[in-house]
Amino acid sequence: MIRQLHVEDLPRFENMDTGIEDDYILDIFDHLVTGNHRLYGLFVDGQLVSTGGYTIFANHYAMLGRLRSDQSFQGRHLSTKLMTFVIRKALEHPDIQWVGANTQEHNTPARRVLEKLSLKPQATLFNATTNNVTALHSGGEPWKPIHDLQRKREWIEKTYIRPSAIFPLECYYPFPASPSLFSDEHLQSWSFYENQTQTRFFIAKTDQKKYHYLHVVYPWSDLWTQNGLWETVSAAYRTLQAQTRSDTYIWIDLTREEVNLLPEDHSFTLPSPWLLYGMNREDSVK
Repeated sequence: MIRQLHVEDLPRFENMDTGIEDDYILDIFDHLVTGNHRLYGLFVDGQLVSTGGYTIFANHYAMLGRLRSDQSFQGRHLSTKLMTFVIRKALEHPDIQWVGANTQEHNTPARRVLEKLSLKPQATLFNATTNNVTALHSGGEPWKPIHDLQRKREWIEKTYIRPSAIFPLECYYPFPASPSLFSDEHLQSWSFYENQTQTRFFIAKTDQKKYHYLHVVYPWSDLWTQNGLWETVSAAYRTLQAQTRSDTYIWIDLTREEVNLLPEDHSFTLPSPWLLYGMNREDSVK
């Protein structure tokens, strides 16, 4: 049996032998079964043995996740069965145009499930974090803030929407770009900066997962050689640090090519890359 999970199912989740120590789901279980989140469970003889769900972003995207299995029931393709059901439930929302998942490269079991679900790899990104980018300073002039909403839209249209590029909406949550990701409210709350010649720009957003982050988004691969870019990032980072007064880092999503171009003296922490899988509604199995 498969059904949606609710707050009162927490003890059943706690009884699952997932082999995961300090699972973050335990701390935010009530959050993951309400609001834009849905969590489903597969039961065998009344015992919860597999979970999975999705979160809706921008009313058009469903990001799958929370994939957990009881170790004594692994190898029986229960996760695939459950997630097939979860995708079908997500697509019952008429506005959902894309369903996907983001998993680390070394997570072979999760990748195997996603491939069985006919989700296709769409991007590989390294979540690079640091608290010091002075080694990247060039001595260049800081970039100028963009305040005009129309100018922000022009940059987004040119670099993300028209080429259907992957846009990191939040830390851990990249999506194929579409107009629905870029509400006026988002564009007004994000800081945009462009260089003196108006040929390059970047976005600085604030985010909080476990820590506070200045989430930097830059749509080209020449970010290590742009005069003034990292001075501007540093200034925005110092401003955020002063506001949070707690552990705060710079986060930027890098392609493999960009990681390979990193200067030797960089200070970024680079964990195993994340693979974004997805499919559009029209590609889904009817």
